[in-house]
Amino acid sequence: MTKPTPKPKSPSPRVPLRVLLTGFDPFEGEVLNPSWEAVRSLDGWEVGRATVHARQVPCVLGEAIDALAHAMDELQPQLVLCIGQAGGRAEFTPERIAINVDDFRVPDNAGHQPIDVPVVRGGPDAYFSTLPVKAIVRELRAAGVPASVSNSAGTFVCNHIFYGLMHRIATHPLPGVRGGFIHIPYLPEQAARFAGAPSMSLETLVKALRISVSTALAVTHDIAETGGQLH
Repeated sequence: MTKPTPKPKSPSPRVPLRVLLTGFDPFEGEVLNPSWEAVRSLDGWEVGRATVHARQVPCVLGEAIDALAHAMDELQPQLVLCIGQAGGRAEFTPERIAINVDDFRVPDNAGHQPIDVPVVRGGPDAYFSTLPVKAIVRELRAAGVPASVSNSAGTFVCNHIFYGLMHRIATHPLPGVRGGFIHIPYLPEQAARFAGAPSMSLETLVKALRISVSTALAVTHDIAETGGQLH
């Protein structure tokens, strides 16, 4: 008589979780990058049974993805949020999609400026975030943080690492790992140099990141709520 195949055991609720947050070093003449300033403020933060680990990545073609891969190999995280600066945006914007193209408007920190080059040759045209982007936006707005879903992560190093993250998740599957990218505005001290540029305080950015991490840990299937745009 054939014995039934035993069902795999569910992870114990007491097993600790690891969350990886990445932020970039400054670029294009800036002396700081709000993504790293906000991310490093949460290094070691514990939320439920999860612990946040912050890592800085270089704003450099290829090296950003390599640094991310190293951090993922080191930490084996269950959740990865890459954060980047979007000067000119007024809201905290979880990104919906990463596209397979590098088309840099300005050189990166190593002087690279690829034009119409794939992030991963032979890779899919695009990947969708596996974060609950609409649920995150809903919770942020409920907490008084300006937020919206973004449908374009650009074609600079932010999209580059976002695509690299999702490609790694797709091709190096780790059980249950999810990830995505969030763009954040300038800090006030940056915006002061650009007349009319919007900004968000570090305190608000850190608050928004806490909400984003907590929501991503709690919500595995995104909500069905309007988040589209006309253009």
